Amino acid sequence: MIPFNKAWTYEIIAKDIYVSSCPFCHTENVLLPLKIEHLKLIQTGQKKLLIFPCCFNKVTLIDADQDYLLTDTVLR
Repeated sequence: MIPFNKAWTYEIIAKDIYVSSCPFCHTENVLLPLKIEHLKLIQTGQKKLLIFPCCFNKVTLIDADQDYLLTDTVLR
């Protein structure tokens, strides 16, 4: 079972990856510095450091599915 307190939803729009709001500073429609290729690597077990461009907070992505990014940090 996915621990939803450590997961955040994302969307892919025209090969760009967005979150509807930043879990830290609550900025809306944040373009993430991730590519679809990164998501595929994360889904195979590779970890990836994600730094939110709006507030420079960082989390480590440990898994991803088609809707959620799973992190090592409690986001909710």
